[in-house]
Amino acid sequence: MAVTYTISDLAREFDLTTRAMRFYEDMGLLQPERAGPAGRSRVYSSRDRTRLKLTLRAKRLGLSLVQAKEIIDLYDSPRDTGAQLRRFLEVLGQHRRQLEAQMKDLQANLDEVSEHEREARMLLTRLAATGAEND
Repeated sequence: MAVTYTISDLAREFDLTTRAMRFYEDMGLLQPERAGPAGRSRVYSSRDRTRLKLTLRAKRLGLSLVQAKEIIDLYDSPRDTGAQLRRFLEVLGQHRRQLEAQMKDLQANLDEVSEHEREARMLLTRLAATGAEND
Protein backbone atom coordinates (compact mmCIF):
# COMPACT_ATOMS: atom_id res chain seq x y z
CA MET A 1 0.00 0.00 0.00
CA ALA A 2 1.27 3.46 -0.90
CA VAL A 3 2.24 5.89 1.85
CA THR A 4 -0.12 8.85 2.17
CA TYR A 5 -0.10 12.02 4.22
CA THR A 6 -2.69 14.43 5.53
CA ILE A 7 -2.37 18.17 5.10
CA SER A 8 -1.45 18.40 8.80
CA ASP A 9 1.26 15.74 8.43
CA LEU A 10 3.04 17.64 5.67
CA ALA A 11 2.45 21.06 7.21
CA ARG A 12 4.04 19.86 10.45
CA GLU A 13 6.94 18.08 8.70
CA PHE A 14 7.86 21.12 6.61
CA ASP A 15 6.90 23.76 9.20
CA LEU A 16 4.19 25.28 7.02
CA THR A 17 0.67 26.43 7.64
CA THR A 18 -2.21 24.50 6.13
CA ARG A 19 -3.07 27.75 4.36
CA ALA A 20 0.34 27.68 2.62
CA MET A 21 -0.29 24.06 1.64
CA ARG A 22 -3.64 25.00 0.09
CA PHE A 23 -1.95 27.91 -1.73
CA TYR A 24 0.62 25.51 -3.23
CA GLU A 25 -2.27 23.31 -4.29
CA ASP A 26 -4.01 26.30 -5.92
CA MET A 27 -0.74 27.05 -7.78
CA GLY A 28 -0.76 23.49 -9.16
CA LEU A 29 2.35 22.44 -7.25
CA LEU A 30 0.48 19.81 -5.25
CA GLN A 31 -2.35 17.60 -6.42
CA PRO A 32 -3.77 15.68 -3.49
CA GLU A 33 -6.56 13.17 -3.86
CA ARG A 34 -9.84 14.03 -2.20
CA ALA A 35 -11.53 11.77 0.32
CA GLY A 36 -14.30 11.85 2.90
CA PRO A 37 -17.66 13.57 2.74
CA ALA A 38 -17.88 15.84 -0.29
CA GLY A 39 -14.15 15.33 -0.90
CA ARG A 40 -13.21 17.71 1.91
CA SER A 41 -10.16 15.78 3.12
CA ARG A 42 -6.92 16.00 1.21
CA VAL A 43 -4.77 12.89 0.84
CA TYR A 44 -1.21 13.61 -0.26
CA SER A 45 1.01 11.02 -1.94
CA SER A 46 4.76 10.51 -1.77
CA ARG A 47 4.88 12.37 -5.10
CA ASP A 48 3.17 15.39 -3.48
CA ARG A 49 5.63 15.23 -0.58
CA THR A 50 8.56 15.23 -3.01
CA ARG A 51 7.06 18.11 -5.01
CA LEU A 52 6.59 20.08 -1.78
CA LYS A 53 10.19 19.44 -0.78
CA LEU A 54 11.40 20.60 -4.22
CA THR A 55 9.13 23.66 -4.06
CA LEU A 56 10.60 24.72 -0.74
CA ARG A 57 14.12 24.14 -2.04
CA ALA A 58 13.36 26.35 -5.07
CA LYS A 59 11.99 29.04 -2.74
CA ARG A 60 15.20 28.93 -0.69
CA LEU A 61 17.10 29.52 -3.93
CA GLY A 62 14.88 32.55 -4.47
CA LEU A 63 12.95 31.20 -7.44
CA SER A 64 9.34 32.22 -7.91
CA LEU A 65 6.62 29.62 -7.44
CA VAL A 66 5.92 29.80 -11.17
CA GLN A 67 9.57 28.99 -11.92
CA ALA A 68 9.53 26.23 -9.30
CA LYS A 69 6.41 24.69 -10.85
CA GLU A 70 7.89 24.83 -14.34
CA ILE A 71 11.05 23.04 -13.23
CA ILE A 72 9.24 20.47 -11.10
CA ASP A 73 6.76 19.78 -13.91
CA LEU A 74 9.68 19.12 -16.26
CA TYR A 75 10.83 16.31 -14.01
CA ASP A 76 7.31 14.87 -13.88
CA SER A 77 7.07 14.67 -17.63
CA PRO A 78 8.58 11.79 -19.63
CA ARG A 79 10.51 14.21 -21.83
CA ASP A 80 14.19 14.20 -22.63
CA THR A 81 16.34 14.72 -19.54
CA GLY A 82 18.79 16.86 -21.51
CA ALA A 83 16.08 19.36 -22.38
CA GLN A 84 14.95 19.41 -18.74
CA LEU A 85 18.45 20.10 -17.50
CA ARG A 86 19.01 22.81 -20.11
CA ARG A 87 15.79 24.56 -19.05
CA PHE A 88 16.79 24.22 -15.38
CA LEU A 89 20.16 25.82 -16.15
CA GLU A 90 18.43 28.58 -18.10
CA VAL A 91 16.12 29.39 -15.16
CA LEU A 92 19.04 29.28 -12.72
CA GLY A 93 21.08 31.54 -15.01
CA GLN A 94 18.26 34.09 -15.20
CA HIS A 95 17.92 33.99 -11.45
CA ARG A 96 21.68 34.37 -10.96
CA ARG A 97 21.70 37.46 -13.20
CA GLN A 98 18.79 38.94 -11.23
CA LEU A 99 20.57 38.29 -7.91
CA GLU A 100 23.81 39.78 -9.24
CA ALA A 101 21.96 42.91 -10.36
CA GLN A 102 20.33 43.19 -6.94
CA MET A 103 23.70 42.72 -5.29
CA LYS A 104 25.19 45.48 -7.47
CA ASP A 105 22.32 47.81 -6.49
CA LEU A 106 22.78 46.96 -2.82
CA GLN A 107 26.51 47.62 -3.03
CA ALA A 108 25.87 51.01 -4.63
CA ASN A 109 23.41 51.79 -1.84
CA LEU A 110 25.93 50.71 0.82
CA ASP A 111 28.60 52.87 -0.81
CA GLU A 112 26.25 55.85 -0.70
CA VAL A 113 25.44 55.23 2.97
CA SER A 114 29.17 55.00 3.74
CA GLU A 115 29.76 58.33 1.98
CA HIS A 116 27.01 60.03 4.00
CA GLU A 117 28.40 58.55 7.22
CA ARG A 118 31.89 59.82 6.32
CA GLU A 119 30.55 63.32 5.58
CA ALA A 120 28.53 63.40 8.83
CA ARG A 121 31.57 62.33 10.88
CA MET A 122 33.69 64.98 9.19
CA LEU A 123 31.09 67.67 10.00
CA LEU A 124 30.93 66.51 13.62
CA THR A 125 34.72 66.71 13.85
CA ARG A 126 34.65 70.27 12.50
CA LEU A 127 31.90 71.25 14.92
CA ALA A 128 33.80 69.76 17.84
CA ALA A 129 36.98 71.58 16.79
CA THR A 130 35.19 74.94 16.73
CA GLY A 131 33.37 74.22 19.98
CA ALA A 132 30.05 74.74 18.24
CA GLU A 133 28.84 71.17 18.76
CA ASN A 134 25.31 71.18 20.09
CA ASP A 135 24.05 67.98 21.76
